[in-house]
Amino acid sequence: MQAVYFDEAFSQVLSSKQELKQFISHGSMLLELYHPNERDMQNPHDQDELYVIAKGKSSFVLETNQYEVKAGDVLFVKAGQVHRFENFTEDFSTWVIFYGPKGGEQI
Repeated sequence: MQAVYFDEAFSQVLSSKQELKQFISHGSMLLELYHPNERDMQNPHDQDELYVIAKGKSSFVLETNQYEVKAGDVLFVKAGQVHRFENFTEDFSTWVIFYGPKGGEQI
């Protein structure tokens, strides 16, 4: 078993001065913590992903829709979808879980 504790992970992200830090990798699955700085500049990803909002609040734009999200909310984004966080609080951070084949699950 591997365990990642948010407070420790958040501290590591802040001290590294990076927006994204990987904590677990297993097969096709990656667990990262994302703490954007001023603007979310991400591009669509080639794997499906889950966001688990860990701290703070944000607007989340998925394609042409916008949603208000806060700590505890979970978001699913299919591979290749355009998405980003906007108007996030200074403490905003989210777990990011990438998984599955490139191009996303085909069901």
